Amino acid sequence: QVQLVESGGGLVQAGGSLSLSCAASGRTCSTYAMGWVRQAPGQDGAFVTGIIWTTRYTTYADSVKGRFTISRDNAKNTVYLQMNTLKPEDTAVYYCAANLEGTTWYGFSSKASFGSWGQGTQVTVSS
Repeated sequence: QVQLVESGGGLVQAGGSLSLSCAASGRTCSTYAMGWVRQAPGQDGAFVTGIIWTTRYTTYADSVKGRFTISRDNAKNTVYLQMNTLKPEDTAVYYCAANLEGTTWYGFSSKASFGSWGQGTQVTVSS
């Protein structure tokens, strides 16, 4: 198992920026992929972005392409989410998630791919 702790959420005006961090501990050497999933009030969780740990391959939901950037620091076992040009519809609780090697991989868009989840951090974008 991997333990994940998110930080960096908050309140920002539309057009502003926020940076989220997700620090991993535990079996981090077995991480295959990490991703960010967000859940707005009254809605199901939605995939935002993900990264393959070894290759640094990244993928994004269409709604955040060109505005959000995911990156990772292998030495710190941390994944980052830089969010620019934020919109009110980006308001949600953002969760960090990890897939470990040897577990089933269904692709980034399936929450079932991720066996480890953080506690979430609130991002609120005011209009």
